Amino acid sequence: MNSIISLHWLRRTGRVLAGAALTVIAVGVWVAPTQADSLHDSIAEKVVELEASQERWIFIDLKTQRLIALEGATPVYAIVVSSGKNSSPTRPGIFKIQSKVPAQRLRGAGYDIPNVPYIMFYQGNYAIHGAYWNHQFGKPVSHGCVNVAVNHARWLFAWASVGTPVLIY
Repeated sequence: MNSIISLHWLRRTGRVLAGAALTVIAVGVWVAPTQADSLHDSIAEKVVELEASQERWIFIDLKTQRLIALEGATPVYAIVVSSGKNSSPTRPGIFKIQSKVPAQRLRGAGYDIPNVPYIMFYQGNYAIHGAYWNHQFGKPVSHGCVNVAVNHARWLFAWASVGTPVLIY
């Protein structure tokens, strides 16, 4: 648990899993265990599992509007994103890339955008995708998807496969 995600997670939330306290002491950080909600626990457990592997995965921090691509515990790419605004929030949880589409029109209530590039759907119509129209990265302005600058979306699209875990919190 000594990667950038775990330490950032522990410092920001002030929570640990019951079994993680000794690991935290070993790396010189002490965070008193508290009662955590089930979503936090599930995501924290999945972070520990993925960090112990060499698997590729994506972590999206809704509070800081950051996306980090990792291989095991090693961050390989980090970018600023735009998640969903208050009226159409991005859903937190544990997902997997379900399908990838190089480009397509996206339509919904209040939007109709042609040629959206590098779409990676992770739950129903929710996706990480390029957003050539967005000039406010770092602010939640989307309709629930995770907007990424087109050059970053291209990199992520090439790096991630169908089945790549996506953790959003």
